[in-house]
Amino acid sequence: MNQTITKKSEKTEVPENAGSEQVVTALRQVVADTYALMGQTHLCHWNVRGPGFFALHEAFEQQYTELFEAVDEIAERVRALGALAPGGLGNLAAMAGMTELNEDAGAKEMVRHLAAVHRHTVANLTRARDLAGEADDNESEDLVIARIQVHEKTIWMLESFLEE
Repeated sequence: MNQTITKKSEKTEVPENAGSEQVVTALRQVVADTYALMGQTHLCHWNVRGPGFFALHEAFEQQYTELFEAVDEIAERVRALGALAPGGLGNLAAMAGMTELNEDAGAKEMVRHLAAVHRHTVANLTRARDLAGEADDNESEDLVIARIQVHEKTIWMLESFLEE
């Protein structure tokens, strides 16, 4: 029996079906990925050294600030879908499952690492986008498409820094 039940709120109707549960699970993963990426980016901001210090220090600050706002928006979408947003540093780190960067990493290693973590995040965002599309959850799909665009631009910028 594939029945759709909806919750009414002042702003929107939220479908409660298998598709929306999958969307919630995917969005919760994106919350964890984004939070982990924000932490890794903040680490790079604090510890970057070398000739590219000023440019990278500023770029990393812009990135982690943008990620902080984004993780809040994604978590609030999870709540709007009737689920709880994940939290707790240990839980988020375990969910994200990302390799952490050493504090003493060099600038280029930092940039390579962050580009890879952004790619990992894009892969999970793409999964969330596809699930949202299948579930006819246009709002989640739109949110995730916008996030993919931000991460793809950041990947391009980070990789451009590495070019000789």
